[in-house]
Amino acid sequence: MPTLPSEPHRARQMAESFGTDTERYDRTRPRYPDALVRAIVDASPGPDVLDVGCGTGIGARQFAASGCRVLGVEPDARMAGFARSRGLDVEVATFEDWDPAGRAFDAVVAATAWHWVDPRAGAAKAARVLRPGGRFAVFWNVFELPPAVASATADACRRVMPDSPIDFHAVTRGGLDGYRPLFEKAADALREADGLGDVEQWSFDWERRYTRDEWLDQIPTQGAFTRLPPDALARVLDAVGAAIDTMGGAFTLRYAAPVLTATRTP
Repeated sequence: MPTLPSEPHRARQMAESFGTDTERYDRTRPRYPDALVRAIVDASPGPDVLDVGCGTGIGARQFAASGCRVLGVEPDARMAGFARSRGLDVEVATFEDWDPAGRAFDAVVAATAWHWVDPRAGAAKAARVLRPGGRFAVFWNVFELPPAVASATADACRRVMPDSPIDFHAVTRGGLDGYRPLFEKAADALREADGLGDVEQWSFDWERRYTRDEWLDQIPTQGAFTRLPPDALARVLDAVGAAIDTMGGAFTLRYAAPVLTATRTP
């Protein structure tokens, strides 16, 4: 569901609001297709991976399980602390301000996090810390809600957040269309960065079945709702839950996992 302002990297309060409930975030947020992780690993010259905006380490743990040595950079100390508790090496900083201290990596990745980074500054920094032939790859999980759930969510959001800058009409469109301007800005910044080659776009489709309770458990971790007062959040959850009940108490969510990727030139 599109929940992002037009320039997400400037919305620091939203960007650093996900650590409110790290346990819920890590439990409910979807993982990434194994084929996506394998494609990035296979296209990288070595095992050293820098995970930008690693959060609780969902993506980082998948790369580590594939044999990579992963360093995370995460601006929220709460999220970083959770990731460390799961065995990851994480440094607390925004990527723009992070000091690589002369280190270089075979891959720089970002799992549903690159939109929180200034696209031009981030692309330039990624190019600087990649080894020649290194792989830059940023990716997202983008989903398309069933029409009944999308409509109920959008209507509830408009009622409880009438002044929100978020385009809740985009919820009913769903899928990649709502994220396309974000992808295009990120791709343009990569093309302008010195040291990165041609930008490629990959995509991996997958789906997951959610029960009513499973989906309502994830909603509070989404950017539109992390700072919502409890009573307003409860109204959204009640409306969405009622819509899922009309569908038999569960639904199948189709995901697309788009990837923007480029190689560090010699």
